[in-house]
Amino acid sequence: MRSWRFVAVLAVAIAIVAAAFHFAKPLPSTNFDETFLPKASYVRYIAAGHDNSVAGLFWIMGLTDLGESYFTGKEYNYLSHVAEICTDLDSLFYTPYYFVGALTPQDATDTSDYRVMRKAIRMYPDDWRMALAFSLRLAMGAYPDKKAAADVMRPYLTSKDTTIPDHIRTIHRIFELDTMQTEIALETALNDVMQPNFKTYRKSFYGKIYRLLGYRNLIENQDTDEIYQMIKNTIDDLVAGKISFQQAYFYLLSKKKKEVPRIEEVQDSVAVDSVAADTVVADSIR
Repeated sequence: MRSWRFVAVLAVAIAIVAAAFHFAKPLPSTNFDETFLPKASYVRYIAAGHDNSVAGLFWIMGLTDLGESYFTGKEYNYLSHVAEICTDLDSLFYTPYYFVGALTPQDATDTSDYRVMRKAIRMYPDDWRMALAFSLRLAMGAYPDKKAAADVMRPYLTSKDTTIPDHIRTIHRIFELDTMQTEIALETALNDVMQPNFKTYRKSFYGKIYRLLGYRNLIENQDTDEIYQMIKNTIDDLVAGKISFQQAYFYLLSKKKKEVPRIEEVQDSVAVDSVAADTVVADSIR
């Protein structure tokens, strides 16, 4: 009898949630096909202790709406909201975290995925791939926050997980260096090179300093790139004690790429100079 009561309570809870979805009115003043999304606390009340089952139901309905949006062309912006409800009901429900991290566009202005992903890295602190997805979203999103991105990835420097590539272990330093002026960033990078904690990852600093000095992000051929080889040789000489820290610093800083103004900037500058010249001529005539 108890098992039948369990099934009956679960069926009633599912029916109530399904009815709430079916009969809910769309939210006003938007152009999207929106879905009624109750608070997790309300859902937990009607779930009658079956939080995991109801979380699964919500997730299936969210994926169904997402799939329909691909076929109909209508935009669906509620995956993160559905995932938040599901993970509030079941914080160890891995799939919503994974989907939100993988499917959220990096330039999305809706930051509701932040709450889901912060919860994800708390629940699964050893999942460096999920943390990397979130850090890139923070660093390269519509509202870049490279300090927050660095904070997410910093713990993985000393992780015992052997699957983490070296450049991922030190990626937090890229985010940190990007927030600094070139001079300060270069000094910080050279200090890192000399630190025992970064000894294993010395090669990763060649590329970091390469980008820091203003050169392109991707190096086509490290063996033939003169700037890259110059940086490598300078750092190796510094570590070997052949040159001083100051010599390495000022030499590398002297190789900073000269910025070439864009055509639009040149045109704007010419226009400003032209107006100024006309003003001077007019004043002289007067």
